[in-house]
Amino acid sequence: MRRLVNSRERKVWLWLTKVMFDQQVLIKLPVTRFTIPSEQSEAAHWYRLLNGVYCTFTVCSPDGTVIGCVDVPGASGLSLSNQTLKHSLLEQCDVRYWVVDPDNLPHLTQIRTAFLGEHAAMLAADKPLDTRFRNMREHLHAAVHRRRMSKGPDLTDTASSPLASHPESRLASGWELNSFVTPLDSRMDKL
Repeated sequence: MRRLVNSRERKVWLWLTKVMFDQQVLIKLPVTRFTIPSEQSEAAHWYRLLNGVYCTFTVCSPDGTVIGCVDVPGASGLSLSNQTLKHSLLEQCDVRYWVVDPDNLPHLTQIRTAFLGEHAAMLAADKPLDTRFRNMREHLHAAVHRRRMSKGPDLTDTASSPLASHPESRLASGWELNSFVTPLDSRMDKL
């Protein structure tokens, strides 16, 4: 099966989904999907002209409104005519357009300001992704600790445990040995 993105595009995609955490990131969407001509009589002409034009990534608001497009240049780059066409077309539709090099990613506030405005960029700067990940990690650690405490005293530290010298008492106390590592049956036959 063929992948939707190559390794360079994947790097930008992962970065973009983290930076635009409150938006949707679509892959290789044709521009004809979200543009319409000002004159309905010219629809067929514009469709033929733009049918093969797409952007590597399209950033949408949660309600499906396109707010920006990102292109990742391939090994041979991205032609100036292609960039100019997309830039002028998308500008008329009030959609931001950026070309992003995966080896030189812009700062998150730059692209968020361009796509979402100054206010959204400040919100992201007030609560950076690292803080969100740290809060989630602390929440998970607390949940694991509560779960361990609900099972009784910590019997995982066998060196300091009073049960360490008597393995049989571990079974009697409710703590079970891993039967995969130490079989509990007494079969002597070969498997």
